[in-house]
Amino acid sequence: MSLPPLSPEQLVKPRHFELRMSLIFFTLFVSLGIHLPYFPLWLQAEGFHAGQIAVILAAPMFLRVVTTPLLTALADRAKDRANVYVVLVAATMVISAGYFLTPTYAMVLAVSLALTIVWTPHSPIADSLALSGVRRFGSNYTAMRKWGSISYLCANIAGGFILAWTGPKAVPAIIFVALAAALLAGLLAPRLGRPRRASPLSATDIQHAAPKLLNAYFLYFTFGVGIITASHAFLYGFVSIYWKSIGISDSVVGLLWAWGVVAEVCMFLFFNRIFASVSVVQVMVIAGIGSIVRWIAFPLIWPLGLGVAGFFGVQTLHSVSVAMVLIGLQKMIGETVSEERTGAAQGIAYFFNGFFMAVVTLASGPLYDRLGVDGFWAMIPIAIFGLVLIGLAARSAPQRPIRG
Repeated sequence: MSLPPLSPEQLVKPRHFELRMSLIFFTLFVSLGIHLPYFPLWLQAEGFHAGQIAVILAAPMFLRVVTTPLLTALADRAKDRANVYVVLVAATMVISAGYFLTPTYAMVLAVSLALTIVWTPHSPIADSLALSGVRRFGSNYTAMRKWGSISYLCANIAGGFILAWTGPKAVPAIIFVALAAALLAGLLAPRLGRPRRASPLSATDIQHAAPKLLNAYFLYFTFGVGIITASHAFLYGFVSIYWKSIGISDSVVGLLWAWGVVAEVCMFLFFNRIFASVSVVQVMVIAGIGSIVRWIAFPLIWPLGLGVAGFFGVQTLHSVSVAMVLIGLQKMIGETVSEERTGAAQGIAYFFNGFFMAVVTLASGPLYDRLGVDGFWAMIPIAIFGLVLIGLAARSAPQRPIRG
């Protein structure tokens, strides 16, 4: 089916399009850069045990794999996706204020569930706005998106120093202020009208194109990616709590998180120079092995006396266990999925990643309660299983990449 033409108004580039989108990405990722490393510390400071923390972190993951495609599909049908983005950011800011209430387990869980519905779609909707600018006006996506990575790094570092001064109980206030800044930036979002093509997580696109994607290679590969990604759940949920338990300061915790992101960005920058001739299956095997090495090393750093420097070394493996997984997935989709089905492919991969991450996050609480840092070793067989699935994918790989 041919795509509808753009209207004359949609062919006119909004003023300062790249600057406005860069501001959106910058403000969008500040709250995320606070939430991932420091929200578990706030939960612990409020007296929640590891099992409760795991449920509070995992339950929203189960919910968002269902709600995010629905809301991105709604954004695609709206008069303008920017308006949907503003409404969702405003709702996120209002709901996040629920963390200022007396933090009972039921209340925090309810707020977290409500929050994930309106918070998770921010990034895919912002991406879809930016990509429309790429298609229509020749804008540079990476030049805009890099400001999200920069702000995430700054939030990791600044958040650590702020918490070293205020303590973890400041986390909800920092998130609320960051979301208020994102709302102000959202009001400046360029209006582009309805898109010509569905956004990457469109539920409608997934429903129509998924049956054509469910071949053995695609399924084994995306399952493997989801499993290897899920082996990071213990890290994301409990590493900040572990670092604090052995006396590492909030400011250094922030630097450790930021170093992992720096390593990830470096891999994005230099991947083509190092791995341009490496097949996508080999990329994923390297990523899986990097994950296994990371989970073997983590519990050994402190007992062997390697100190904070050792943790910085292990965090460098973020470039392999995370960045190469992301690159490998996109490389596989680019080589084997035709353009009109890439939205569905992205959505299916997102579903697998989110579902498996939620399952392992839920299990990570009891693991940390029982094993402490040794729970990282339980992530090793998970990563190995992901590698086995990648091996099965290799056996059913297409003979040559598609063209176009």
